[in-house]
Amino acid sequence: MGDNCRVLMVGLTGGIGAGKSAVARRLAQLGAVIVDADKLAREVVAGGTEGLAAVVEAFDPGIVGADGELDRPALGARVFGDEQARRRLEKIIHPRVRARTAELVTRAAGADPGAIVVNDVPLLVETGLAPTYHLVIVVESAPQTRIARLAGTRGMSEEHAAARIAAQAGDDERRAAADVIIDNNGSLGLLQERVDLVWRERLTAYEHNLRLGKRAATDGILHVVAPDLTWPAQAARIIARIDHALRPVLGGAADVSHIGSTSVPGLPAKDVIDLMLTVPTLDEADRLSASLSAAGLPRREGEWRDNARGNPGETWPKRLHGNADPGRPVNLHVRVEGSPGWRFALLMRDHLRAVPAARDGYAAAKERWVAEHDTTEGYAGAKEPWFDAEAAAAYEWAEATGWRP
Repeated sequence: MGDNCRVLMVGLTGGIGAGKSAVARRLAQLGAVIVDADKLAREVVAGGTEGLAAVVEAFDPGIVGADGELDRPALGARVFGDEQARRRLEKIIHPRVRARTAELVTRAAGADPGAIVVNDVPLLVETGLAPTYHLVIVVESAPQTRIARLAGTRGMSEEHAAARIAAQAGDDERRAAADVIIDNNGSLGLLQERVDLVWRERLTAYEHNLRLGKRAATDGILHVVAPDLTWPAQAARIIARIDHALRPVLGGAADVSHIGSTSVPGLPAKDVIDLMLTVPTLDEADRLSASLSAAGLPRREGEWRDNARGNPGETWPKRLHGNADPGRPVNLHVRVEGSPGWRFALLMRDHLRAVPAARDGYAAAKERWVAEHDTTEGYAGAKEPWFDAEAAAAYEWAEATGWRP
């Protein structure tokens, strides 16, 4: 996801036998451009390529067959169980696959500005590639279903199939990386219906918003929901994407924090992930705007300011970005380090986390505001007096505990 990239990049993965290939085929039928990582990995070390020459140099000529092609079983025997050998091979193959992928994406964008590129990557989670995509889809099936498929379609024994499954990332690891999980424990028809729904309600809308540089529309209706244990993991995925997008510009890690109600365990909230990017100046915030937009977080129009909550000055300017993905509302607040809004966001998060009575009081107040207001604007306005009063308690807590942001 580079600064100038406006092509929706989707990562598709799933354990062996889960049905990832069936999902890829259906997405291709719907119009997606499929980039098959396994296919590219074979292409970049095909006979006569510079990639194959590099593999031979790193290992030995014995890994090339009489036909001039890579002897994959021989190479597999060399790297199996040898971590250093596997890493040497990956350093040869992975950069070439990335370069070839970039070529295909550029070609797809040239042919269709509204292209949706789906990267079919079996080991996406294992190789840590999730933050490089705008969205990650994981195809999931029960282990016994996968074993039965592998036995029926690939002729594996149940023991071999189980061993192959065990050698890959587990379901929990994949779920942690997933923005969308497609269940494939039923029929092919049911699977295709689920894929069609994701395409229609999420991918096409996401692509449209990304290309136009605008956040996903909201209905404006107030929705406050019970605490969701997955909010921190969802925030972590988005933070990783932001960091990946900004590192080349910053020359180092981005300073992004999970703030707001969804960052406080046990607190009901609007189902919106609030994040904060810390910058030294607003000029720096503006410099990062294009990279954030390319990553799927376009800047929201207008002037945005924080209430100073008793600090010098009535308000403090900031930048605000939203999410182009219609399936995950996000507010990304870009604040100057040390500013009143920056300090207050961290203080209130930590205060509510540390003081159960304050958290419970906020939860009770939310319940009252929901009963009194049916729009987000009314709800937001009702919160201001509570925050003004709670700010004093939070400042006292900070003084008593020695809290520092």
